[in-house]
Amino acid sequence: MGRLSRRHFIGAGIAGCAVLGLPRCASVAKPAKKGVSGDNKRGTRILFSSRGKVGLIDADGGVPRYLDFDVPGQVSWHIGPLFSDGQRFVLMSVEGLKTWEHNVRSHLWIHDPATGVLTEIAARNRPAEYMPACSLLPGEKRIVVNPIIDGEQRIMTMNLDGSDAAEVTHAGEGFCYGVDLSPDGARLAFHASGPEGYRVFVTDLEGSRRTLVAAHPDHLYFGPTWSLDGEWLLYADCMHKTDPGHDWADLCIGRPDGSEHRVVTHGQRHWFGTSYGGPETRGSGSNISRWSPQKPRCHSERDPRNAPSVCTYTRALPNSRTAWPYAVGRPDTDHFNRDYRPEEAHGGTEICILDPFTGGVTPITGSTPPVWDFRAAWSPDGNRVAFCRSAVGCPAELWAMNADGAEPRFLTRGYNDLGADHPVWL
Repeated sequence: MGRLSRRHFIGAGIAGCAVLGLPRCASVAKPAKKGVSGDNKRGTRILFSSRGKVGLIDADGGVPRYLDFDVPGQVSWHIGPLFSDGQRFVLMSVEGLKTWEHNVRSHLWIHDPATGVLTEIAARNRPAEYMPACSLLPGEKRIVVNPIIDGEQRIMTMNLDGSDAAEVTHAGEGFCYGVDLSPDGARLAFHASGPEGYRVFVTDLEGSRRTLVAAHPDHLYFGPTWSLDGEWLLYADCMHKTDPGHDWADLCIGRPDGSEHRVVTHGQRHWFGTSYGGPETRGSGSNISRWSPQKPRCHSERDPRNAPSVCTYTRALPNSRTAWPYAVGRPDTDHFNRDYRPEEAHGGTEICILDPFTGGVTPITGSTPPVWDFRAAWSPDGNRVAFCRSAVGCPAELWAMNADGAEPRFLTRGYNDLGADHPVWL
C-alpha cells in the first residue's frame, strides 16, 4: 500500500510526444517573449523539474536555464528545501532511475545559482542509501530528512553535515513521509501508511509528543500542509478502496491538536494522483493543495483563531477521465501501473481557489477545449500562481498567472520539450 501511493518516486520517459490521431501538442497561448532568465527580482524566478534536470526560469518569461553539475554517477536531480536568503536551495541527486525500488543511492547538496557553488551535505554517518530532504529547521543549521531504512521511510533531523542525527519516527511505524514544518518551526505534520491505512499526524521535533489528526481505514489521508497561522492543516481524502489508482480525492481541514476534522469539498473531484503526457512523456505525482501565503483575514475581531485563508483546488470538470486508467489486478513493476487509452479520455481540470471555511470555489484557469491543469504553486507574496498544464498525450507545460487567474503566461515545455513539472518559486 505504501509503494502504490508514493507518487513523487514515479519514473518518467525521456523522449518526445507523437501520438496518432491526437491534436498537435501546442500551447493555447503564445510563448513568452524570448530572453535570458534573470536573477533580477526576489520571488520572480521559478525552479522546475524536467526529465531528471532542474530548470530555472523567470516568471515573466525567458529562456530556461538548466543546472548542470560535473558530478559523476548522478542520473537525476530534484528540488529540495529553500533557504531564507531567497537564493540558495537544497538539491537531491540520485544515482539510478528506479527510485520506487528504494535501493538507489542519493546525495544532498546546497546550491547557490548566483555563484555556481555546489556543496554536499548530510554525508556523515548516513542512516540510509536513499534519503530525501524535507525542511530546514529554524536557524538553518539542521535539516529534516526522510531516509528509507529496512523497508520503511522514517523522519529524522540532523545537522547539515549529517552529524547529531535524531529519529522523529521509528521502526515499525510504517512509511512516514509528506512532511511539512509548522510556521513556528516547532512541529511537523506528516502522513503515515500502515495496516490502519494512511493517517495524518502532528509531532514535535523530538517525536515524543504525537497527535493523530485524521484516520479511517476506508480513507487515505495524505499531504498535510499548515495554514499560515498554524491553526489548521489541509490534506487530501482519497477513497482508496473504490479508487485503487488514487486518482481522485476531496479536501479536508483539521486542527493540529486533533480536535476537529472537516471535509470541505464533495464528489472526489480533486485531481490527486496526476497521470499525464503520452507514452514517452508520461508523468505523475501527488497533487498537493496548499494554503495561500497571504496573511489571513479574521472572521471576527473577537475570535481571531477562526481567521480564514484560501487554498488551491484542482477540480475536475464533470465526468472527466484521463488517458491513463489504472490497471487493477496487475503487478506494479514500475510504479506506473497504467494503460494509455487516449481515445477514452475526455474533460479536464481547472485550478480553483477554495475557501475551506465557506466552501466557496472560484476557478482561475480554463481553456477550450478543456485541458488538464494541476500542480499549483503560490509565489512567496501570494500574488501569483505557477501551474502545470497538459493536453491529452502532450508533455506538461509550465505556466504562471496572477492569483486571480489574470494574465496567464506560458513559460516552457521543459528540457527538449519533454515536459516541465513540480514548480517552486525561488
